[in-house]
Amino acid sequence: MNTAQNSSTRQPPSFQEAKNARQKSRSAGLDPDRWYAVEYDKAVKKGQIVEVTFWNTSIALYRGEDGQLAATQNRCPHRQLKLTHGAVEGCNIRCAYHGWAFNRDGWLTDYSHDSFGKALLKKQLQTYPVAVRYGLIWIFPGDAAKAEQVALPTIPELEGDNPWASVTADFTWKSHHSMVIDNICDFAHAFLHRKYQPFIDAKLKHYESDENRVFLSYDTFVGGGKISGMFVDRNRINTRSIDLCYEYPYQWSDTGGKIKHWCFVLPIDERKTRAFFVFYFDAFKIPMTSLATPNWLTQAILWIATPLLLKPILAQDGIALEAEQEGYDQYWDVPPIELNPVVPLFQQLTANKWEAYLQSLEKQPVVVEG
Repeated sequence: MNTAQNSSTRQPPSFQEAKNARQKSRSAGLDPDRWYAVEYDKAVKKGQIVEVTFWNTSIALYRGEDGQLAATQNRCPHRQLKLTHGAVEGCNIRCAYHGWAFNRDGWLTDYSHDSFGKALLKKQLQTYPVAVRYGLIWIFPGDAAKAEQVALPTIPELEGDNPWASVTADFTWKSHHSMVIDNICDFAHAFLHRKYQPFIDAKLKHYESDENRVFLSYDTFVGGGKISGMFVDRNRINTRSIDLCYEYPYQWSDTGGKIKHWCFVLPIDERKTRAFFVFYFDAFKIPMTSLATPNWLTQAILWIATPLLLKPILAQDGIALEAEQEGYDQYWDVPPIELNPVVPLFQQLTANKWEAYLQSLEKQPVVVEG
């Protein structure tokens, strides 16, 4: 049986079974001891519960009647029903089956079976720190004791009295998170976007890496679309190069200090990722003039451009990424052909960080209950 036939009948290797950085990165999770964007702040109303998933772990995210958010493991310890089937009462979440109620700290505060006794009130669910920033809800899915020592991403341009114009778009793709990072940092795929031309003729000019990030720069022409390019103020901004960085576990880019974005990936499972893209600009001009657009007009342009340009471009990436996942699942042991020297560095960083996290679990003391 040849390699292709053999690959199509077997599953890709686990992280422990993987033989190279690509295979390891395609099976690695992301370190849970970081902050992850999981939903829009406006998407969770008072009294509402939504389910979010971090690496196969279901989390019940809800907002109490006081407007405060909370997150807990999404299961009632009684019969294991998802708490997202239940309801919010005041600041508590109540299971739909027997009506057991839990507060924001995970303690059982009310139950309908008096014969069980007060000892049952000691039962506790795992809870997760929650924060809101840049219109997104963030959860710390790892060791809650570390949350205060780990900083949320900071975007200075979106803070203060005069924040830049910005938009956020999200996609859920049937693709591993490492493929998403490879895609948005590898500018060799301009052909995929030939209709919109967000970048043209990219040539890698510099790259460097350390234990926490991979930084790279391309010489390229940014914003080459026939219509969109008319709004880019090329006299004020250098659009002939772009800097990108995989700053684990996030990704960002910077064109001329005026066209920027962050990408925050949420690893749902081994073959599904939700990605939040935050774009922010101080780079536009009124077409056929040298006049910079005021902030309100830049914001209006972004709102119009999002469904007409930004989302269609990213949708093209999604089609390619889901096809890549299908291809990898079938041909994972075919030797890779990689011409961009930076892509293996992304994969190695992802693999190294996951390996370090797994090793940290092995070092944790064993707690014996009783």
